[in-house]
Amino acid sequence: MSPVDPFAVTNQPPPRGALPLWDDDPLLRSLVPTDHPAPRHLAEQLGRSDTVTDGQRLATGSGPVLERFDTGGRRIDTIIYPEAYHRLMTLGLEAGYAALPWTEARPGSHAAHAAMVYLASQIEPGTCCPMTMTYAALPVLRRHDGLAAELTRLASIPAYDPADVPFGQKSAATVGMAMTEKQGGSDVRANRTIAEPANGVYRLTGHKWFCSAPMSDAFLTLAQGPEGLSCFLVPRRLPDGTLNAIHLMRLKAKLGNRANASAEIEYHGAYAEPLGAPGDGVRTILEMVHHTRLDTAVAPAGLMRRALIGALYWTRHRKTFGKTLIDQPLMASVLADLTLEWLGALTLAMRVATAFDDQETEFARLAVALAKYWNNKRCPLVTAEAMEALGGMGYIEDTPMPWLYREAPLNAIWEGSGNIIALDVMRTIARSPGAIKALMAELNGARGMHTAFDSALASLKTTLAHPFDESQARRVTETMALLLQASLLLRGPTSIAGEIFAATRLGDDWGHTLGTLPSGADAAAIIALASDQSA
Repeated sequence: MSPVDPFAVTNQPPPRGALPLWDDDPLLRSLVPTDHPAPRHLAEQLGRSDTVTDGQRLATGSGPVLERFDTGGRRIDTIIYPEAYHRLMTLGLEAGYAALPWTEARPGSHAAHAAMVYLASQIEPGTCCPMTMTYAALPVLRRHDGLAAELTRLASIPAYDPADVPFGQKSAATVGMAMTEKQGGSDVRANRTIAEPANGVYRLTGHKWFCSAPMSDAFLTLAQGPEGLSCFLVPRRLPDGTLNAIHLMRLKAKLGNRANASAEIEYHGAYAEPLGAPGDGVRTILEMVHHTRLDTAVAPAGLMRRALIGALYWTRHRKTFGKTLIDQPLMASVLADLTLEWLGALTLAMRVATAFDDQETEFARLAVALAKYWNNKRCPLVTAEAMEALGGMGYIEDTPMPWLYREAPLNAIWEGSGNIIALDVMRTIARSPGAIKALMAELNGARGMHTAFDSALASLKTTLAHPFDESQARRVTETMALLLQASLLLRGPTSIAGEIFAATRLGDDWGHTLGTLPSGADAAAIIALASDQSA
């Protein structure tokens, strides 16, 4: 008998470099408008082995560094990023991540944008924040003159220019946001930053507790003016090249999203131009928030996808007890449940993006809140379960699982945590009957396709027909989100996903954890929906 080499590496998946983000994602391909080449092109660029490596290093690295002063003691308030950050920003912005929906007349541009958010989130989500804010700021900026008009032109150019110079010297621009303060958090009406008129413009004095991407070329911000809380545009640099009076105090030490610098800032008489009507700041900036919420609804689907393909790759190449892991019935049940969560998340997110494209205004207002709430509630569960599928290796930074897990809670918190979103849903129900009518029309399209769906829909209608108190806001939001996901899957091209989704998520045929599908569920058929390849 030949001796066994105790140091030979066996039963380990082969190293994986490139990721077939487009070719191995049949659901994404079916949901992206066929005449938009940008998502496929970006997927090919992001999936290269060197780009995947860039993303891994950024997500697990020490992050950007704040330099507040030069060697002579002059304020420079500069963030130093790794070169990989700039490479990923270049890929995303050149593909049209921020500009595409506002510069192309062809239909489906918001869906194409959403697909790019989904793809970028799988590689390194920290670079998504500045690109998303730029995308979301454009519909606000394009309605104004002055500085906003120049910024609109530059932010609409599909390019990345990281140079820290005035607008006149830029080939493209990015836009950030500074809204929350220490004492208020989500209650932005409690803001204390002061805006004082000064020869047709304003000077801002105060602090902001969170300002992500502080090297952006300008920021939308809220401050208390003579007429009340108003919205302003604050450039990083003034036309003469000097820094505006924006002091970067420190960078936040965040759980995840490490590549994205999030800062505490202070305004010390910073130059600002007004946006929107005086005293109407919340309404003005909410248009930006509405669009950032689309991205926060899409991003968790991307995180789920990366976690799912990691679990699938591992279990297809790992054997235990004489079988490949993916062929073990209990593991197959877990993987199938993970697949169902991803299917529901991506299908819902892309339906919302389509509503943005088709100007289904009332439906989009409600549906984006439902998608943001529910997709983000499921994301930490999916990433944790996928991590567990790898066993001990899932807990090691060599794999993407730890940074995916750290990233999973972020989008639930950014632009309105769960309670804020649920309360927004309640306000929409109370004030926008057209939004509920549009949602019900969507849900009624799946009536008669599954008994559990029909029962849950009837129960929702009964709930909405009577007054209910604020404590039930999360429960109602969850129910509407699940019904919307189920209706989309039931009407999708493959009925098995919708049927099992409805039976488990809306019926009683499910346990309390993922991997508790009903007996006889065709786990292999569900898993097959996640991939075109066996590698």
